[in-house]
Amino acid sequence: MPRFRRAAIAGLVIVPLFAGGFLIQEKSSRDGARLLDQVLSLVSDRFVDTLDASALYEKAARGLVKELSDPYSELLSPKQLQDFKRTTNGKYGGLGMLIEKLDAGVTVSKVFPHTPAENAGIREGDRIVQIDTASTTGWSISQVSQTLLGDPGTKVQVKFARPGVPQPIQVKFTRAIIRIPAVLFSMMLDSKTGYFPLVQFNETAATEFADALRSLTKQGAKSVIIDLRLNPGGILEQAIDIGDLLLDNGQQISSVRGRGPEQQQKFVASGPAEFKNLQLVVLTDGGTASAAEIVAGALQDHDRALIVGNTSFGKGLVQTVYPLDGGWALKMTTAKWFTPNGRSIQKERKLMPDGRFVEVHPDSIETDSARKARPVFRSDAGRVVYGGGAITPDVIVREDTLTTVEQKVSKAIAFKFPAVATVLQDYALELRPTVKPNFTVQPAWRDELYKRIIVTGVELDRKDYDAAGQYVSRLLELRIARVAFGDSAQARRELPYDAPLRKALELTANSQSQHDLFAARTAGTLVAPQKQR
Repeated sequence: MPRFRRAAIAGLVIVPLFAGGFLIQEKSSRDGARLLDQVLSLVSDRFVDTLDASALYEKAARGLVKELSDPYSELLSPKQLQDFKRTTNGKYGGLGMLIEKLDAGVTVSKVFPHTPAENAGIREGDRIVQIDTASTTGWSISQVSQTLLGDPGTKVQVKFARPGVPQPIQVKFTRAIIRIPAVLFSMMLDSKTGYFPLVQFNETAATEFADALRSLTKQGAKSVIIDLRLNPGGILEQAIDIGDLLLDNGQQISSVRGRGPEQQQKFVASGPAEFKNLQLVVLTDGGTASAAEIVAGALQDHDRALIVGNTSFGKGLVQTVYPLDGGWALKMTTAKWFTPNGRSIQKERKLMPDGRFVEVHPDSIETDSARKARPVFRSDAGRVVYGGGAITPDVIVREDTLTTVEQKVSKAIAFKFPAVATVLQDYALELRPTVKPNFTVQPAWRDELYKRIIVTGVELDRKDYDAAGQYVSRLLELRIARVAFGDSAQARRELPYDAPLRKALELTANSQSQHDLFAARTAGTLVAPQKQR
């Protein structure tokens, strides 16, 4: 496991200039406490509906946290705290399958290896129709998920409906600790370039990250594309360990700045970096957040990786979980994250009346003027990198766009998407036994898919459908590839449609060193999208 060292920064000592300030603060506190007490008393005694005292205090506490106008601070009930721990730890007591809500019901979308679900022969496309003695008809995906989860070692009985099988399949599972992988797969894109997606920072992310790099270098990789797109972050220590793996002794990985001395920290790499001769490209987008931004920012500031794609989300706030009585907890923002050269990762947002949080200073990555309006910082080698919140890529690549008729077909499908997704999944499962790894989508498949889509009630003109043939073929191709041959097969098939990944592969193909990668594209380069034909 990579090492990391934390060095505390001396906290600031704040001395009041006017002693009377304490008296004013004390009086203000008394007035505020009196106001809260009076409101609670009146609501308890006079509100039209009787409220339980504990419920009243809970509402007051939740209201206080909500009024902080911070999207990341929240009061966690005992149940919510369990869910939070399960999410951040990357493991839980369950069956080992991902589920999604389709028109026909809650359906298995992925089965993880070495889990009770895989051992029982559960397949993608199986629909959950009963859990123990309760029918799941009308259940939300959350209801199904919460019912399937439980303490490791406990039993749960599930009935599945499988396409082509007349009778439901009944399985009695023993729940087990499920470890959700951080690296779903790794593969070589060509003779010299490897690729893998890092989908989350769970408790084994750094180990899986290092294993993926080692595996790819053994296969001959001279460069590796690390995909952090849609990575929401996770456990901080894993991000620090990954930075420690790739950066040299003494290089800062990130820093934290908060109000108290305990929130003043910097994280520094210790020991020599590994994989020094490996060229690195990191893909980011608007879903890259938190710990993923810490890694991307550190590698960018120290010129260790070229960042390609779109500007990250900008989630640079530190949350501390404080345990409370009765199994409750308060998750509260206590500090902000900064990259090694001092860029704040946090994009400032404000709470709107409708409950949405929007950026205070929104900008567009599509224009040079918008980027140049952001604060300019320098990497170790003097390259321009942009501040102002989030991580702005060195090479900005907009996603491929659809043609006008493809957009029309896409919108028509979107109105009935759960039903269409069910049709697509069922048809892919039917075709699975007949396809080989090098399959191509046949015109007859598109014809059959059209017939099935129309039955769902989608209003779709046949001429438009035929004109959008490439878009329809892509939907079929990617779903069939995943169902028949797995995630890596789908990723390989998706390459022609993935502009940021195509650009990253182009850059690595023409570079012999990390310096060549930076020279190939200067900071701020914007690559226009291509229309899919």
